Amino acid sequence: MAIELNWYLPNHGDFHGLTNNRLGESANKVRSSTPAYLESVARAIEYAGFNAVLIPTGPTCHDGWVVAASLSQVTTRLKFLVAFRPGFVLPAVAAQSVQSLQRITGNRLLLNVVTGGDSAEQRGYGDFLNHDERYSRTAEFLDIVRRIWAGKKFDYEGRHFRLRNAGLLRPIDTPPPIYFGGASAAAEAVAAQYSDTYLFWGETPDMVEERIRRADDLAARHGRQLRYGYRVHVISRDTPEQAWAEADRLLREVPREIIEKAQKQLQASESVGQARMRSLRRSNTFNDVRDLEVYPNLWTGVGLVRGGAGTAIVGSHEQVAERIEQLYESGVSSFILSGYPNLEEALNVGEEVVPLLRSTAPRLAVASA
Repeated sequence: MAIELNWYLPNHGDFHGLTNNRLGESANKVRSSTPAYLESVARAIEYAGFNAVLIPTGPTCHDGWVVAASLSQVTTRLKFLVAFRPGFVLPAVAAQSVQSLQRITGNRLLLNVVTGGDSAEQRGYGDFLNHDERYSRTAEFLDIVRRIWAGKKFDYEGRHFRLRNAGLLRPIDTPPPIYFGGASAAAEAVAAQYSDTYLFWGETPDMVEERIRRADDLAARHGRQLRYGYRVHVISRDTPEQAWAEADRLLREVPREIIEKAQKQLQASESVGQARMRSLRRSNTFNDVRDLEVYPNLWTGVGLVRGGAGTAIVGSHEQVAERIEQLYESGVSSFILSGYPNLEEALNVGEEVVPLLRSTAPRLAVASA
């Protein structure tokens, strides 16, 4: 199985620095997520040869379904990994929306199921289930949509959903693969039974290998085999010195009070994955940019101010390619990358890093332009 390389769409705005619009005003220039700018980023990602673009979800993001439909009209090959929260829409409605989007995009839809690790944020949407109950609902949701896509009418009596004579008028021709994340025991159980690609945030290779062994065992009990994905930022330059200088710039531009504010927010999160990100750092204090390097070329500086994936692969183009290959050898076949800002960094990684990877045969537009 070859490496699958994907990129990130800045659906909430793009930045030259680490600070983002959830932490107040930033001294860094902000590129608003206008339709025109998102189109430019999507075109760049497609041009650079990436397989798909992750369209994130959250209070500051445009609706992912709408964005995917829009961008499908200005791209030809790029796939759309749409993040959405199960339970906010009834599963039968979501199944029908997916069928429509597959037809509109020419079967270029992928699904990123985000159960949600922050109860305060979930309550802002009107969802008052606790952490484990949300995963229980996700399991039912995915069970229902997969059965609906199969085309046979059925009744369903679950803890969270109840349906009578559910189904589409015709089965979906190409059901989209399901990408799913979460590091808790409840999340692992759902991933083993219902996901196609189980996503990890940017942990060290040994942490990833341990999780893959456990997930493989859980999936085997259901007669299934999973693929694994890795969400991480990238700072790739011609030389290691240039890459670490860029990481240092990103870090120096963040005021200490912003770091303190972000860490208080992240510490309150119920997400097990977020706790694992925080555990990578022994301390939030540092004297040098490389004090936050927890594994060769794996830097935790992003996680000082950003939730979710909090690490970046930092180094020369050759070093970044080596780390991706190492993770591939550990069992990861799908990567979701991002940079600051995403427009330029997608082109940079596509042109400089992707050709160095041995385990993929990327369709690089830049190679044939």
